[in-house]
Amino acid sequence: MAKDDKVMREWNEAAESFSDFVRQGKDYFREESNNPPTFKLIGNVEGKKVLDIACGEGHNTRILAKKGAVVVGVDFSEILIQLARQMEAKENLGITYHVSDTASMKMLASNYFDLVTCFMALQDIENSEAAITEVARVVKENCRFIFSIPHPCFTGHVVKDGVRITEWLPMNGEGKSFVIKDYFGIGKYDVQWDMNRIDKPFKTTAFHRTLTDYFQMLHENRFLVSRLVEPRPNMKAVSKYPALSKRLRIPQSIIIEAIKAVSSKLYL
Repeated sequence: MAKDDKVMREWNEAAESFSDFVRQGKDYFREESNNPPTFKLIGNVEGKKVLDIACGEGHNTRILAKKGAVVVGVDFSEILIQLARQMEAKENLGITYHVSDTASMKMLASNYFDLVTCFMALQDIENSEAAITEVARVVKENCRFIFSIPHPCFTGHVVKDGVRITEWLPMNGEGKSFVIKDYFGIGKYDVQWDMNRIDKPFKTTAFHRTLTDYFQMLHENRFLVSRLVEPRPNMKAVSKYPALSKRLRIPQSIIIEAIKAVSSKLYL
């Protein structure tokens, strides 16, 4: 079995349910907490060549295209890309989609893109080191890689080998506290998509990495971290979706902007 086959199979099996979850507006962490600050960080993309890796069914890829970018989307799930292409056939936004492992995007030219994005998906890529190396290859010098991931310090409901590593616990009638039992050694873990908002529950696999791990991979590929955001939902969003309230105290995700350095001398 190839390295990513199990993860790919899980996402192919989950594709229809996940797409419904996103397209029906049920993913309120995306819409109310993560997307607003991420797109603010991205800024103006009019006329820019943008690559969206691990793009899934293309929800955020389409947002980039509607903002005027010339967009390419890549994902290893054939079914998710089929769904993305079906939507592209309806909307005709000019998006090109590829089925590909992000760790080996041979169909893409080097030093071509003005921006590479990855929305809450880098943690699902087993060979993240090779994926970031590919990002460094295809993005132009002095251009950006912007990605969001579940916050490595506060990833909720992590289960490894049947044991819950992180969890929310009652806090004497004052909401819930977050407990993490093994930040440095979690490794691969299961993600249970079984919320009431999911019509057909499913399971995927993710890969825990420390902040040091992510920053080291960026450093090794000549990326300099320029900005970092820990999203916090606003009170309007919390009023609409009370489940967001616990994220007023503890961030659910982290957004990182990194710039590909022109000179390797910065790394001597």
